[in-house]
Amino acid sequence: MKTIILACLVAVAVAAPQLQEREVVLLRDDRIANEDGTFSYALEADNGINTAVEGVVGSAGQINQAGSYTITLEDGTQAVVSFIANENGFQPQSDILPTPHPLPAHVFRLLEIAERQRAEGIVFN
Repeated sequence: MKTIILACLVAVAVAAPQLQEREVVLLRDDRIANEDGTFSYALEADNGINTAVEGVVGSAGQINQAGSYTITLEDGTQAVVSFIANENGFQPQSDILPTPHPLPAHVFRLLEIAERQRAEGIVFN
């Protein structure tokens, strides 16, 4: 019985897909870090990953960043994501990001009614 179980485990291990890892080579690695907190970097790898970011000091002492990154999708096409990260948060933009459905027309009418009621001082508790 133990031999059968061991043989089954060996068969499963042999049949399992083997991971074929490869070393990723950096084609470009440019980095600048200034003493005032500003920086920039650009990286490009042979697997299609590409990124470039610049950072500056923001109004409240935070670091504001702007940049983009490119990734290779499963179908082999490239997708670019551009972004801004500042006091208003992380704001990505790309065709691959999901977007909300458009609001139905009646919602705009309800928003107009609510705005008019607020302007007239009508308050609901």
